[in-house]
Amino acid sequence: MRTDERSQSLTNEKGVLARLLLPNDFVSDDPFDELKGLADTAGIEVCGTIFQKREHPDHSTYLGKGKVEELVNFVEHVGADVVLFDNDLTPAQTRNLEKSLGTKVIDRSELILDIFATNARTHEARLAVELAQLEYSLPRLKRMWTHLSRQTMGVGMRGPGEKQLEVDRRLAEKRIHDLKMDLSKVEKRKAREVASRDGTFCVSIVGYTNAGKSTLMNTLTGAGVEAADKLFATLDTRTRRWMLPGWGPILLSDTVGFIRDLPHHLIASFRATLEEARQADLLMHVADASNPSVFQQISSVYKVLKELDIQEKDTLLVLNKCDCPGADERISLVHERYPNAIPISALSGLGLQRLSMAVSDSLTSSFVELELRLPVGDGKTIAWLATHAEVLSKHYQDDLCLVHCRMSIGCAGKLAGNGVDMRVLKGTLPEPIRQGLPNNATFVPAESQTSMPEVSLQDLSVRPKVG
Repeated sequence: MRTDERSQSLTNEKGVLARLLLPNDFVSDDPFDELKGLADTAGIEVCGTIFQKREHPDHSTYLGKGKVEELVNFVEHVGADVVLFDNDLTPAQTRNLEKSLGTKVIDRSELILDIFATNARTHEARLAVELAQLEYSLPRLKRMWTHLSRQTMGVGMRGPGEKQLEVDRRLAEKRIHDLKMDLSKVEKRKAREVASRDGTFCVSIVGYTNAGKSTLMNTLTGAGVEAADKLFATLDTRTRRWMLPGWGPILLSDTVGFIRDLPHHLIASFRATLEEARQADLLMHVADASNPSVFQQISSVYKVLKELDIQEKDTLLVLNKCDCPGADERISLVHERYPNAIPISALSGLGLQRLSMAVSDSLTSSFVELELRLPVGDGKTIAWLATHAEVLSKHYQDDLCLVHCRMSIGCAGKLAGNGVDMRVLKGTLPEPIRQGLPNNATFVPAESQTSMPEVSLQDLSVRPKVG
């Protein structure tokens, strides 16, 4: 099924919401709060809800036998077109439920995929969504073709024949291979694009869907990106220039929102889209302080970041919608676990000055002061320093140029990789950079430096250059 056809598959249908609550599941005041938001985003009219508490799901129908019978009667009573589960079902469970209910059954992952297909706008997003849909549908092809038997037999068609299921499975696998190749090219191109921004710092906004990331992006940069009160309004990374007060221009990126139990196929497919977050100098994690499930949403985001291998980056936790009813109490609880979290309101601008200062301080902490020993004829490196570092002083000694400068750790790593002789005057180079120093480069700990006086941050009248 094509993406544009699938994007309209659930619109204007009547649905019943179902959920199995397991012992370790988090339950808010309304156990269907998030699923109702997903259904509304997909254009489904919710006719009712039904849930069950069990120690373990039933292997054949997920819900218990009695609850399935109750669901059958309820679906017939309201005339529902679809049953939406807030759980992930196996292909067999979906097939058995559809036989019992006589209507379409869609689990949480398939519903999220449908919403992504609806909101995908760019070529890159459409490729990612199609790949995720095919990988989700591949083990479920048998359910889609139960009405077909073997192909017609006759003269010239002797032999066992080939089921339509096998034909479609082979076509789907070939399409998945092609999509992965296309996305690999997109990912490499995106990586080159991000890596080409030498000297320009990037802050990436991440967080739970509908936490206010796009609104914050618009407020800080005037980008004018779509900011709607619905789930997954943003599927494509947008990068804009942000004039950080007291610092200068940096790049601010808005990324796709995360959600609890985000399908693994979707995470893998959107790796190219999330390249900005992987390459960012700082992550700005925006959480919705007005949501009763704020702790669970924060944990879900960190879980996805871990799956993307970017959980080790410096992160600022930002508590958005601090002026909404009930937010003060939740912010106090969050501060007990995350004392450095910054409350703001992206809509009204409350707390944005403190946020800007926190971003500036976080970027500053990633700097080191160095003494570089360069040949006087190395004009290329001296010119590079003028663009990517803050040169505090230069001295000439015989055939050497001694440059006292301040730069980001990332830029220092590039110089170390090029074999530049450096001495650290302030700050610390990470172990990977020190281990990667070539034989013709040296590393001398800061405490042993006496050749140049240290300059404190307070003595500097300007911030470091950022591109």
